[in-house]
Amino acid sequence: MIDASSPATLYSAFAARVDAVLNALELEGHLPPDTGRSGVSVEPPRDPAHGDLAINAAMVLARQARSNPRDLAQLIAGKLESDPLVAAVDIAGPGFINLRLQPSAWIEELRAIARLGADYGRSTMGSGLRVNIEYVSANPTGPMHMGHCRGAVVGDALASLLEFAGHQVIREYYINDAGGQVDVLARSAHLRYREALGEEIGDIPAGLYPGDYLRPVGQALADTFADRYCAAPEAEWLPLFRREAVARMMDLIRADLARLGIHHDVFASEAELQAAGKPDAAEAWLRERDLVYDGVLEAPKGKAPPEDWEPVELPLFRSTRFGDDQDRPIRKSDGSWTYFGADLAYHMQKAEGADALIDIWGADHAGTVKRIKAAVAALSEGQGRSIPFDVKLIQMVQLMRGGEPVKMSKRSGSFVTLADVVDEVGRDVVRFTMLTRAPQAQMDFDFAKVVEASRDNPVFYVQYAHARICSTLRRGGAEGLGPEENHLELLGPDELALLREAAQFPRVVEAAAQAREPHRIAFYLYDLATAFHAYYNLGNDNAAKRIVSLEDMSASGARLFLAAQVAQVIRNGLAVLGVAAVEEM
Repeated sequence: MIDASSPATLYSAFAARVDAVLNALELEGHLPPDTGRSGVSVEPPRDPAHGDLAINAAMVLARQARSNPRDLAQLIAGKLESDPLVAAVDIAGPGFINLRLQPSAWIEELRAIARLGADYGRSTMGSGLRVNIEYVSANPTGPMHMGHCRGAVVGDALASLLEFAGHQVIREYYINDAGGQVDVLARSAHLRYREALGEEIGDIPAGLYPGDYLRPVGQALADTFADRYCAAPEAEWLPLFRREAVARMMDLIRADLARLGIHHDVFASEAELQAAGKPDAAEAWLRERDLVYDGVLEAPKGKAPPEDWEPVELPLFRSTRFGDDQDRPIRKSDGSWTYFGADLAYHMQKAEGADALIDIWGADHAGTVKRIKAAVAALSEGQGRSIPFDVKLIQMVQLMRGGEPVKMSKRSGSFVTLADVVDEVGRDVVRFTMLTRAPQAQMDFDFAKVVEASRDNPVFYVQYAHARICSTLRRGGAEGLGPEENHLELLGPDELALLREAAQFPRVVEAAAQAREPHRIAFYLYDLATAFHAYYNLGNDNAAKRIVSLEDMSASGARLFLAAQVAQVIRNGLAVLGVAAVEEM
C-alpha cells in the first residue's frame, strides 16, 4: 500500500486515490495480485509548470506488471481522469504522470487547515515507535556554553518533530560523571570552598577550573559543611565533593537548558551505571556470544611505537565483525573501563526501553561513530531484533559580533555561556538560527545579524510573516471584515499559489521526520514566509489585490480566511521548532 498516514491532507488523500486505482488494475488483471508499492509516491513535480502532483507508479510498477511504463501510465491516467478533483492528466517522458487539480481540491485543503488547526501536519507515520534521543550530554563541569547550543537545539527540535510525526520520544541526557574531569571539578570546588571560608587562594592553579561559576558552589559547600573538610586529606572529601559539585552543576545545566525551552525526560548517570554493574553485565553478555575476547592490540600504525609501548592483553570487542576497522578495548590495562566500554553498556541500557536510538554528538566525536554503531549492531544481533541507530554530528558555531570573533566570558573562564547569549538576543532567535543551516555545515552566529530586521535574517522574516498576518486580521476586524469561508471560490491564481505552498507542510513534516532533519521545517517556513510576503506585496501595486478591501468584501473575507490558515501553518511549524509565533513586531 502507498503510505497515506495522514488522510486528512491533500497529498495523502491522493495517495489513497492512486492506491484505489492500482487496486482496480489488479482486479482487472493489469497488475499481478499483491503488487509491491513501497516505491510509489505522490509528490509535487520539480517544475510547478508541469502541474500539481507527480506520480511515479507506472515507472515503479512496470516490471512487476511486465508492461511498458508508458502503457501502464495510460491505464492509470485513464482512471484518474474521471476523478472530479482532477482537471487534467499528462503523461511525461517514459511514464511519469502529472496531474493538474481543480481549484476545489485546494480549497478543500484550505478548509482542512482550518478544521485541524494546531494538528494540521501531524502524522501517524511513526506508528508509536519508541525513539530514544540523547542530546546535549555535556560534561557536568560548568555552565552550558555555545559549543553545546547547536546540538541542544537540533536534538530538541528533532524530538518535537518525531513526536509530531507519531513517534513516542524519550529525551535523554547522559551525565559523564565517572571520569577524571569530575575529580578536577571536585578539587576546583574544594578550592572555592576554602575561599568561601575566608582563605586567600590566589591564582587558580593550572589544571583546575577557573570560572567564577564555582564560587556559589564553594559557598554552598561552606554553608553545609563549615570548615570540616578545609584541611582534611583529599581521600576524605573527594567522593563527597564529587557528588555535591556534580549535583550543583547539573542544577545549573538544567536551568541553562530551560532558558532554551529544553527539558529532558531522563538523566542517566555514568557513575550510577558503573555502580550498578551494567558494564560488567554487558561484558558478560557479549562474551557469551563470542563478541568480546581477550587479545592484544596492534602497535600504533604509521609510525614507530613509543619507547614505553608494550603489548598488553585486554578484553576486546569484535567491532570489525560489524564494519569497524579494528577491534576495540572495553577496559584499560588497570582494569577500569574505557570510555567505549562504558558507552557500550550505556547503549545497552538505552536499548532496553526503546525501539530506535538517535545520538546527537559534536563533530569532534566523528571518530567514535563506527565503533558505537558496531556495538548497537551487536545488540541487535544478540537480541534478535532490529534496533535502528543514527548518529547526527553537529558542527561547531563561530560566535561573531559585527564580523569579529567574540571574546571569552569572564564568568565561565574560557567560553561564552549559553545564558549570556539567550539573555542578549532571546530564546526564539537562538533556536531558529541554530536550524537555519544543516547541522553538518559550518555556522557563524553574528549577534548583529541574528536580530537584524531584514529578509536576510530568516528568524525575523518568518516571525514577521506571522505578525503581518495578525496585523492584517486586526485591520480587517477594524473595518468590519473577518475570515469568511463562504466565498472561497473567489480565490484566484495568486491565492491558490500561496495555498499550494502552505499545503506542503504535512509532506515536509513526514520527509523531515523520515530523514531526521528538523532544519527542513525551518527552510520550509522561510519559503512559506517568502510566498506570503510576495502575495501581500501585490496589493502595493494593485488595490484590487489587497487582502483587506471594502470594494469587494466577499473576496476580502476569502483572502483573510486564506491568510489566517497560512498563519496557522506558520504557528504549527514554529511550534515543532520550539519557537514562538509573535503577533506584533
